[in-house]
Amino acid sequence: MINSYWAICSGIEGNLAAYEAVLASIKQQSDTISDLYILGDFLGLQGNNRAVIERIQSPKVGELTPQICLGWWEEQCLNLHGLRGSLDAPELVAKVGTDGAKLLWESIDWELVQWLRTLHFGFHELDCLLIHGSTVSYADELTLDTPAIQLCDRLIRADANNLFCGRSGLVFECWVEPKQLQSQITTLDGPQTLHEQGKSPRRIVGVGNVGRTKGQGNYVLYNPATDTVQFKTVCY
Repeated sequence: MINSYWAICSGIEGNLAAYEAVLASIKQQSDTISDLYILGDFLGLQGNNRAVIERIQSPKVGELTPQICLGWWEEQCLNLHGLRGSLDAPELVAKVGTDGAKLLWESIDWELVQWLRTLHFGFHELDCLLIHGSTVSYADELTLDTPAIQLCDRLIRADANNLFCGRSGLVFECWVEPKQLQSQITTLDGPQTLHEQGKSPRRIVGVGNVGRTKGQGNYVLYNPATDTVQFKTVCY
């Protein structure tokens, strides 16, 4: 349908009031929104992680069931519980200290940690990748200041014309228009054949952050039929 949109958000960070405000905004446009994506970082230190997860898991009658992928905070939580490669979660401790790490540890129980393990790394839909950071890592923070060659690399890795990401928490739309772009794989036998990459413009969209700024949240509407992006801000 030409008027069917995807609603895309990231960074609830435990802020249930902010998520409710976004859901209310989406409900007002329910006739035109077909899918809801949450691109990670629904956990955080902004409020009640258990309540946010319960709300995500149990949409009300008439609400969309969100499609959810992991973010940086979820990765750190899995690290703390010994389910990822870095048991002591040094990135998390460097960001929020040991007290913050302890709060995250205590914010959800083992059953919910097991649920986290079932979530996706990202979504590839049509010519779009929807992911928290990039295919490189959850922590890969893409912004308008990211070098163009790095943005091209992330798009090529994803084999996508549109990359929607949430790690930076910023709202932006960035077009990359390569004039000449080649890629080459090096194996144990040496460099392989050069491959020409498409020169059509590709786009990276920062979907903003729902819960980090008190009283204000951001999300994005994307129409895959018309390839148009709308940035939405809700106040609560």
